[in-house]
Amino acid sequence: MLEPINVSMESLNLMTLAPMLIPIVGALVILVIDMIKGGLDRSLYVVLSLLFLFMDFSTLIEAAGVFAKDGSVMGVFDVMLIDGLAILSQFIIVGASMLFIPLALSHTRFHEFSYPEFFALFLFMISGFQFMVATDNLILIFVGLETSSLALYTLIAMHNRDKSFEAAVKYFTMGALAAGLYSFGAMVFYALTGSVEIGKIAAVLAANGYADLAYVLVAVVFMLASFAFKLSLVPFHTWAPDVYEGASAAMAGYMSIVPKIAAFVVAMRLFEFLIHSGVVWLEIVLYIFVIVTMTAANMWALVQTDVKRMLAYSSVSHAGFVMAAILIGTTQSNSALFLYWVLFSFTNLGSFSMLWISRQKHLPAHQSSDHSYDKFAGMIKTSPMAASIMGLFMLSLAGIPPFALFWGKLYLISSAVTSGYTVLALIMALNSAIAGYYYVKLIVYMFMKEPVVGNDGHMYVANATMSLRTIIGLAAIGTIFAVIAINPLLEFITTFVYNSGY
Repeated sequence: MLEPINVSMESLNLMTLAPMLIPIVGALVILVIDMIKGGLDRSLYVVLSLLFLFMDFSTLIEAAGVFAKDGSVMGVFDVMLIDGLAILSQFIIVGASMLFIPLALSHTRFHEFSYPEFFALFLFMISGFQFMVATDNLILIFVGLETSSLALYTLIAMHNRDKSFEAAVKYFTMGALAAGLYSFGAMVFYALTGSVEIGKIAAVLAANGYADLAYVLVAVVFMLASFAFKLSLVPFHTWAPDVYEGASAAMAGYMSIVPKIAAFVVAMRLFEFLIHSGVVWLEIVLYIFVIVTMTAANMWALVQTDVKRMLAYSSVSHAGFVMAAILIGTTQSNSALFLYWVLFSFTNLGSFSMLWISRQKHLPAHQSSDHSYDKFAGMIKTSPMAASIMGLFMLSLAGIPPFALFWGKLYLISSAVTSGYTVLALIMALNSAIAGYYYVKLIVYMFMKEPVVGNDGHMYVANATMSLRTIIGLAAIGTIFAVIAINPLLEFITTFVYNSGY
């Protein structure tokens, strides 16, 4: 007769689940409220979502204090892992979500924000991303990946444009393929090592001296292809511009930030131990991915006539730029990755939110697309404040000092030089210079061209609600005053990354 297994609640350490459970409870509360009394104003759901996100953020602050005192914490049968990477990435995930959700109050004529299901799905999605980053168990990473992805597909489709359904189907198809590739890679790792935990996989492979290198190659190729889809690395990027164009501008900005930081953290856990073990071919493949993604995406961005698609290709290029940190694989580069992504979150969400103020249900005859460069021509005369803020975001994305992203680029390039990747550092700097052209192109249109008059005799004027002005204002403040907070922020990040062993 089998002996019963006694599991104490203390050994489970259920507090490691708290940050993920809070948004799940919030989503269920919203759905229950809608079941009891439907048709309530969306401002209630916005406030509820923000309330649960604030609770989530405060739980993360508490977890950061525990980590600073006791180090990494395992829980729930050692499936959950709360370490520095998990805490830093969750700060970005929840922080960007708190910036995004008030945008739901910004427009009344587009219907996706009027559904309580939108907010419930949004909270489920956040929980999925948090599960992805707070574990080194390949199965739980997959659960988090699918939870977040399935919610995100639906959120894109809820945007009431013809292209939204096309975008959701494309994203779903590519996401399903990425999930299949991930599952196959995880299966091969399990067959090789008898474990689905990244730490144990690394230990077993190191113990047998990577004797089964061919099989490791197969597993890593599948995993690399899967994360290349999620991070939109060239040539797996083809879905990104179309999906960003089909999604709402604000959702496109959110997609360029939050799903990618989750994928970066998993890629960091998975690939860096292989690079440090001297698997040279992986280093070469990542090197090619980084250079081709940065350069090709920049070239495509140069020839775009639509600002939204330009920003989409720009986001692909930034993902390639940041992937260099995982290739380098030092504490300095990993810290630079998080610093870069914090600064990028403010700037890119602000840029896409500026497109949000120019949404139109029906395009006038003289416009080829919703966000053509011509639409922004002469904006300094029609909407001077909007033009100034958009110009600020473009200068930051271009890496012009002293604005936010300059410091992220500087630390990332310096980490490449320090680690002996001098050629890579030169290519990164060159790509930053190329990218400056298409960012400055929009500034030229806004500040140096005459406004385009439509067939109806009207010029485009940017209008924004109070909630939208607040979010854009916060993003602009973060972009300008980041220079003051760079050193303490970098010290905070480096401490957490170093204490996690990365």
